[in-house]
Amino acid sequence: MDRAQLLLVGLPLFLFATDLFSLFTPPPPKPPSHHHHHHHPHLPKPPLNPETLDISLQKPSAIGGIGYGSTVNINFCASCSYRGTAVTMKKMLETQFPGIDVILDNYPPSLPKRLLSKVVPVFQFGVIGIMMAGEQIFPMIGITTPPPWYYSLRANRFGSIATAWLLGNVMQSFLQSSGAFEVYCNDELVFSKLKEGRFPGEIELKDIIAKTLANSRVTGNLGVVLS
Repeated sequence: MDRAQLLLVGLPLFLFATDLFSLFTPPPPKPPSHHHHHHHPHLPKPPLNPETLDISLQKPSAIGGIGYGSTVNINFCASCSYRGTAVTMKKMLETQFPGIDVILDNYPPSLPKRLLSKVVPVFQFGVIGIMMAGEQIFPMIGITTPPPWYYSLRANRFGSIATAWLLGNVMQSFLQSSGAFEVYCNDELVFSKLKEGRFPGEIELKDIIAKTLANSRVTGNLGVVLS
């Protein structure tokens, strides 16, 4: 084979090898979450005054900021290039609600899509093998005469290999995407791109989180009063 043919064969094989390596290489361990490791100065507790007890129940403590003790999880589709939007929302929430813990994480696709995405490299490798050594492969599986479509594809061998490789990559990218941008506040789903079909606006998300935090405080204060 000349240099052009070697390049056309070697490039898909190299890309396929890198895909296999990334497919079977375990993901790096996630950094430890700092949600449970916030160290705040322990201030001496003043003696409780019964006259000011009702006031203290109505107003949240200012120690650590308005978002102290609350967690917002933003689970997004990492393969959809949503990370930039997630980071922007994280910075906005941390600015608007000091002390809040915003955690970014990947939202994986459904199990059937994940399983199908692992079959795509096998399909790509099978097409390459048949195009390169079909005369030897077909007799091994009990087909003495290759089918007509094989000769049609074999007539443009390298074009068929490149097409199968590109289509496989597009299919794998689709199967690995979830299209999700889900926002949870204290484990409560407050916005879902999968349901709404759009991203939240910054002002919209700020208002949603503020309302959720206010409701949490009211519920917490009510529980304290009832107890």
